[in-house]
Amino acid sequence: MTTTGSIRRTRWFTTSGADPNADVQVFLFPHAGGTAPAYQAWGATLPSSMEVRTLQLPGRQERFDEQPFTDVEPLLDALQEAFEAELDGRPYVLFGHSFGGMLAYRLSVAAAWNGLPEPELLAVSSWAPGLGWAAELAQVATMSDGELLARVAELGLLTEGTSLDAATLASIMPAIRADFLAAGSLDEDGEPAPCPVAAYGGESDPIVPPGSLSVWAEHTTDFLGTTQSPSGHFHLFDDAAAVQYSLERQVRKLRARG
Repeated sequence: MTTTGSIRRTRWFTTSGADPNADVQVFLFPHAGGTAPAYQAWGATLPSSMEVRTLQLPGRQERFDEQPFTDVEPLLDALQEAFEAELDGRPYVLFGHSFGGMLAYRLSVAAAWNGLPEPELLAVSSWAPGLGWAAELAQVATMSDGELLARVAELGLLTEGTSLDAATLASIMPAIRADFLAAGSLDEDGEPAPCPVAAYGGESDPIVPPGSLSVWAEHTTDFLGTTQSPSGHFHLFDDAAAVQYSLERQVRKLRARG
């Protein structure tokens, strides 16, 4: 582990402005192809009582020379080991967007299976069990870079018609492709989350339409409802302040409830 300025980096997680006296650890899990710096501002905008730790998967940025995972089971095994090393006895919250939501959910299930402390809250954005993505995601292996970028653009991550140079494509495509393949390899077992669940979505999301996130009520005994933003699949970038405020409020309410 190395430390540079206020950024603490481990192999798997980055913490900006780490505060061991913060009440709650908040783990953020980015979307497919996403990187930790995309969520760096959360450490500054969430209250000081919440220490933010963001996942950085292999195959991107400082981990570019590591092979990204294309199968979700070995990815979850490696991630679980890294995640457990980050826990220090404080309460913790998991927040994941899209592919990251799937990872956060499966980590909450693994915590219950392995006798670890359960999250105080699982907050999942633009993902839910049983959405039926597997068949489409499995086709990613046969897509060209252009076809895959077009699909990413449809979701709103890139401006439609964006043209990327060869060097940029070479730096981002392996991670995007690997994450899509890993997401498509999940064998859903319907296992319930062992903690309260709050869902977040965009009203114009083309793959997670309004109302579909209510399925979380079938996967937890404590569903806290869905917060919809007037945006698309990547609503949390357009409406970050509202999502963060809701997340903070949910944590405060749960902590008060005991």
